[in-house]
Amino acid sequence: MGQRQLVKEWLFGLLLVLAFLCYWQQKTTDGVLWAAVYTIGSTGAVVREIQQRLKNWGYYSGNVDGIFGSATAEAVRFFQQTNGLQSDGIVGNATLAALGISSEASLEDKLLLARLIYGEGRGEPYEGQVAIGAVVLNRVKSPDFPDTIRGVIYQPGAFDAVSDGQINLTPNETAFLAAEDALNGWDPTGGALYYWNPVTATSPWIWRINITGQIGRHVFGYQ
Repeated sequence: MGQRQLVKEWLFGLLLVLAFLCYWQQKTTDGVLWAAVYTIGSTGAVVREIQQRLKNWGYYSGNVDGIFGSATAEAVRFFQQTNGLQSDGIVGNATLAALGISSEASLEDKLLLARLIYGEGRGEPYEGQVAIGAVVLNRVKSPDFPDTIRGVIYQPGAFDAVSDGQINLTPNETAFLAAEDALNGWDPTGGALYYWNPVTATSPWIWRINITGQIGRHVFGYQ
């Protein structure tokens, strides 16, 4: 491949990223894309925080388990009615703000997460790509890992895509959408902190992790 062709491909990749950034910046301004949405089926630390606050204030009497079920949705509707919000049982940005919960992520973090998902999981089923993003976010929430997306991704030795440079590849639309779904609370792993390919894994340490499920070629688990 000639140098001119390499330059063309690099410029095309750069233009693609810039186009996505401009599009998402506009959508962020409009409050359409990247809005946090938690509804029936959502899981994770933010859902747990929603439940805990609703329980503290007398709106919710169920388990604080981080699983957004029908009881949580009913409690959310009660809270929304009481506070003059749209009573739909869905926790968006307005309801999060009323609850005093922030779930904002910078555009830079979103792009970085999409790059990791593409570098680590292109070729995996869509759910598996979302799962990679969810593992990153689960680590951010864990006291055993750095508390930022960038810190988790660039923790030495944490991800092969960083070690071998694939983090620098241009992510496709699927990776961006998977990052969005992960940031919006979809965690197909059920809280996993690790994932690996059992066919190619060489570290004996990784087999000490409790495997909780498999999506595509990756297994997921936690210590």
